[in-house]
Amino acid sequence: MTLGPARRPYHCFVPPYLQRALGYDATLAVDEALRSARLAGPSPAATLITTPGAPAWTVHDAGSTTTLPGRPVRAAGDPAVGDAAVDEAATGIAASLALLLEVWGRDSYDGAGAPVSLSVHYGRDYANAFWDGTQLVFGDGDGVVFDRFTKPVDVLGHELAHALTEHTAGLVYADQPGALNEHVSDVVAACLKQRLLDQRPDEADWLVGEGLFLPGVQARGLRDMARPGSAYDDPRLGRDPQPGHMDDFIVTTDDHGGVHLNSGIPNRAFHLAALAIAGADPGPAGTSWAGAGQVWYDALTGGAVGPRTDFAGFAAATVAAAGPHADAVAEAWAAVGVVPGAPTAGTPAGSPDEEGSTTGPTAGVVRVRRTGGFAGLATEADVDLASDDPRVPELRGLAGRVDVSAVAARQPEPQPDRFVYDLDVCGDCASVGEQALTPDLARLVELVLDLRHR
Repeated sequence: MTLGPARRPYHCFVPPYLQRALGYDATLAVDEALRSARLAGPSPAATLITTPGAPAWTVHDAGSTTTLPGRPVRAAGDPAVGDAAVDEAATGIAASLALLLEVWGRDSYDGAGAPVSLSVHYGRDYANAFWDGTQLVFGDGDGVVFDRFTKPVDVLGHELAHALTEHTAGLVYADQPGALNEHVSDVVAACLKQRLLDQRPDEADWLVGEGLFLPGVQARGLRDMARPGSAYDDPRLGRDPQPGHMDDFIVTTDDHGGVHLNSGIPNRAFHLAALAIAGADPGPAGTSWAGAGQVWYDALTGGAVGPRTDFAGFAAATVAAAGPHADAVAEAWAAVGVVPGAPTAGTPAGSPDEEGSTTGPTAGVVRVRRTGGFAGLATEADVDLASDDPRVPELRGLAGRVDVSAVAARQPEPQPDRFVYDLDVCGDCASVGEQALTPDLARLVELVLDLRHR
């Protein structure tokens, strides 16, 4: 089954496999006003972004609500306001836009100078960040495992890169193209961080999301591009499951085919290519952003990469864009088991709603499984409506009103790093994106996952 326009997944920063391992006070679902605005047409933030003469960027304060964009609190050229999340977002977006323009010659994510809208303080205990096709959105974390998502600057670069990919290759957010979508965002994140720190590839830590976890969590970061699978090992998180070679490619229906998992394979290829190019050029052109980063950017924007390009196709595009470094880039891909231009083994099973990412219909049981998100965690729970669970009376009413299949059929396009909910409401099963949840479904999810009480 291929992804149809109405059933495509959307994107989140926190990956699904971490959500399952945790069980912390997590994200509240997007409210009906946001869902209706997206289904009906451009949001207020979309108007801001396309207004001629608007500032290069504007940071909004969502005020712990899920109504976007929120109150404008700082724009390009304004001084710091003393709110850590606002000022971190301002610093990050200014640096990210400078990377695009000063290094790769691109005026904003669309190449035409589009102003960028950002929202901070999104939701209550919202442990995620995402690009919703209109703006960048950041939660403050759960206060237990995750700190605020504006804190590591590379999180912001990662999310802006989803906008860049959307406006260039348009990589479909599922399976290998989706893993490449995540990979490109991690590449931009690494280039941004290393440029700000003035580090060459052999000096960098190659961590994505360093500083995102609160003290006491046994994690160096969320992902390690140099050594996928080594970023964390914590009793609450489990062990980082990212593979770094095609021999270990993960076939799954979670998280749109494991996009946050299998991105570790091309991430390691980029790291190896960056080291090789730096070794051949000890000057400024050997930095990650001017060396391998330029090659990857040229491949992404050069027309050879399209919505359904797989690992081998993307590898071939980077080799073609590498010029004198073509052999080094080809060797980097070969080191992770990808032969440029050849059919790539390990094709994932497909979209998360086609092979029963929920269990089969179970009468009288309401089951919720959440995957996706920036960290890629997953969490799941169910409630038997015949039990004496105190949530049962409200859940029975909700189960009688919701039409999961109908909501899933009309949900909007996927968005990077957003949560995905596999729902089984007394046998009515479907996969629904976070941004498509109705108020009844949002409440059902909150009850079943017990988000208020964990």
